[in-house]
Amino acid sequence: MSKNFELNSIFESNAGLGATALRIPVGMILAAHGAQKLFGWFGGYGLEATGQWLASVGFEPGYLMALLAGSAEFFGGIALIIGLLTRPAAAVAAFTMAVAMTVHVGNGLFVSNNGYEFALALLAATVALTIQGGGAYAADRYIAGNLPRAELTPRELAATA
Repeated sequence: MSKNFELNSIFESNAGLGATALRIPVGMILAAHGAQKLFGWFGGYGLEATGQWLASVGFEPGYLMALLAGSAEFFGGIALIIGLLTRPAAAVAAFTMAVAMTVHVGNGLFVSNNGYEFALALLAATVALTIQGGGAYAADRYIAGNLPRAELTPRELAATA
């Protein structure tokens, strides 16, 4: 690991409209699914029932796991829609989708059999966004353009927090 950490690398993206076209609908899907888990919106079951289900499939403590998964999806999805902290938000969402796949992998690929294809598609999209960043029309691009180019060591970065 490099001793220097360039803050701009979190925000910068040379990706164009393709990343934007991917980021916005994926963010909408994730935010909606997170809202189902956290608030019971859009036909969801809410935090308590989602937590009970997660506990029943082995994710203990269920309530905490529902809170973490729902928050990753809801807040990460909103961040992706805006294009704010795209790489970290997409990385957390990718991890969440990888875990979600473990629930469905025994059912095969196809979603019609409760398989993992939807989680896999979201995993692929969020990994792509983690790699390429938010692209055009992302808040990250505006932030990157207004940050100083100086490199900070991890200690210096921590001192600015």
